[in-house]
Amino acid sequence: MDDFAADGRGDVAGSAGVDTLSEKVDIERQSYHREGGGGTIARHESTSIPAWRARRACPSPAADGGRRGQRASHGGRGELRLIGGEFRRRRLPILDSPGLRPTPDRVRETLFNWLAFELAGTRVLDLFAGTGALGLEALSRGAGEVHFVEAAAPVAAALTRNLDTLGVQATVHRGDVASYLAGTARPFGLVFLDPPFRQGLAAVTCERLEQGGWLTPHAWIYVETEQELAWQPPPGWQLHRELRAGDSHARLFRRTPPAA
Repeated sequence: MDDFAADGRGDVAGSAGVDTLSEKVDIERQSYHREGGGGTIARHESTSIPAWRARRACPSPAADGGRRGQRASHGGRGELRLIGGEFRRRRLPILDSPGLRPTPDRVRETLFNWLAFELAGTRVLDLFAGTGALGLEALSRGAGEVHFVEAAAPVAAALTRNLDTLGVQATVHRGDVASYLAGTARPFGLVFLDPPFRQGLAAVTCERLEQGGWLTPHAWIYVETEQELAWQPPPGWQLHRELRAGDSHARLFRRTPPAA
């Protein structure tokens, strides 16, 4: 496994203007404080994207192969658009290889509204990174440290170039996820897990995260799977929010450490 440390030093300014997500974040904040604030939001909400929008955002399994980076982008073919934070509206190139596209804007926007108060300074792990859309969005919104794991060498190299373009520090680990998680663990506060669909990778990867010491006591774990997959998360993972869109079922969990 190869690690590429991206340490760009160019002067890159964030886009000016009002963040279009601020109003939605304010609504989330008001609900949060009405319910007491300070800690995990107890409410569990399920969100569904209308069918017409889901069909546009997430093509059928036959069309996309069920892997993150293989779904249609609202920003156009061969391009990733960051949607919030310091690099809001920045557009980055992605490889023009069959089906390699970032997670849809609508899904990312919803996920990062859920995480609005949890990103600052957090160590983030982006598994099966693909274009790195989720990890890059986390960096833009104030994550303290991000590690990407991607098996395909050309895709990992393209992700490294985009990090250099943004002038941010992050590490791209070139290798498969199973090998990475077999190494020495350093706990992360947020993990993105969007494996190739219908290959039995979600459950086994979650178990490796839990048993291998990769999670902080109250880590957040985002898991995206095919709609029809029935699986149980590891003990102590509490479902916080979920989203259904096209062929995807996205869940955000909060880890509760086992009792001493």
